[in-house]
Amino acid sequence: MKLPKILRSISRALTRHHARALIVGGSVRDHFLGLPIKDYDIEVYGLSSMESLEAILSDFGSVNLVGKSFGVLKLSYEGEVYDFSLPRREQKVQEGHRGFDVRVDGSMRFEEASRRRDFTINAIGYEIEADRFLDPLGGREDIRQGVIRHIDERTFVEDPLRVYRAVQFSGRFGYRLAERTKVLCRQMVDSGMLESLPKERIFEEWKKLLLKSPKPSIGFEMMRELGVLRYFPELEALIGVAQDPRYHPEGDVWVHTMMCVDAMAKLTEGMEKAQRLKYLFAILCHDLGKATTTTFDAGRIRSIGHEEAGVELTRTMMYRLSHVHDLIEGIVPLVAHHLKPSQLYRAKASNQAIRKLALKVNIEELVMVAKADFLGRTTSEALSGEFKAGEWLMERARELKVACKPMENLLWGRDLIALGLKPSEQFKVILNEVYALQLADRLASKEEAIAYVKQRYGEQDDI
Repeated sequence: MKLPKILRSISRALTRHHARALIVGGSVRDHFLGLPIKDYDIEVYGLSSMESLEAILSDFGSVNLVGKSFGVLKLSYEGEVYDFSLPRREQKVQEGHRGFDVRVDGSMRFEEASRRRDFTINAIGYEIEADRFLDPLGGREDIRQGVIRHIDERTFVEDPLRVYRAVQFSGRFGYRLAERTKVLCRQMVDSGMLESLPKERIFEEWKKLLLKSPKPSIGFEMMRELGVLRYFPELEALIGVAQDPRYHPEGDVWVHTMMCVDAMAKLTEGMEKAQRLKYLFAILCHDLGKATTTTFDAGRIRSIGHEEAGVELTRTMMYRLSHVHDLIEGIVPLVAHHLKPSQLYRAKASNQAIRKLALKVNIEELVMVAKADFLGRTTSEALSGEFKAGEWLMERARELKVACKPMENLLWGRDLIALGLKPSEQFKVILNEVYALQLADRLASKEEAIAYVKQRYGEQDDI
């Protein structure tokens, strides 16, 4: 297993103290999956105390004591951070995700320590000095079989977050749940255990599902199968909501939404995480309003006003997941206006209409959401992959210099003062009037705007 040189140096130092260093957790799993390894967790066996580990690590870099009470030390070395721990015993002592008594025990065997982990694929170890893998629970075989399997039936149900971890692993790796693991997860959901989880922990698992999955729909389908969607009724309500087969031959709104999320995951590969997450949540929420607006009228299936109806549903669901206000309020306009690119394209809209749209939403972001919406269906146009409406709108928006921001004001209050006008409440009226004329292509330069104000207001004494 390929490791940073510093870890091999530390391993040799630990060996001199009759201790063993093992790489554990996700980094070993990702090695077998052929994925890039970003974080290394090292478990140290054979030391009697955290103080002994701290003393050894301090020779190699800065040691952060945060997490010491849980048997974890963070070593900073040349800009990288490595987590070191002693094996630990955990005992459930009270309800809630924090209700564990944690005690470190450096004398434990790896086979025993690995049983506290959630799934077999996360319980493989790599012993650095011996250059060998330890796999007492069959994790490598489950990787080969594409199976997510719990380790200990008694301890697995003590942490309900493991249901969400099963979901995001299924999405990330395309794995199925072992039947008994699926039964346990359903029992945890049905008993209401997930209600005790703080939204922050749930949100972190959703982020991993969305950001790390080639096809996030696999994870959401797992949520559906396990009954987790009962906690997100806005999404669950999409199941079975019919759509006009002329525009949505792929099926109901749930099927369409899942296809859209997968399309967005592909469109945003390699993008900065915060922006990518915004796009993924926006497309996940874009049709929430169809659950409350879909009607059958003279043989037609229609969802008139579903964009606006989806705004409050988006806020309700997202604030149940997160307190990140800027993310949520950035999603809302993308939901509210996601049909605009196609509508403006069909109408061959005016410059004024495009400029007005830029006042309400970032057009570049909107086109990305609309494109994923377009691709998330099985029409011949969607299968071609060419989103003509989006390309047309982006070209027009760039020409008008409003692709990423609204049109800039030609005049400001300071310009009115320079014309000799006295500051007053009517300044806002004048500036809004000038801006409206800009939007309508009736004023194109600052000189024209100044001339207009002089002509209309220049002879008034009390502006």
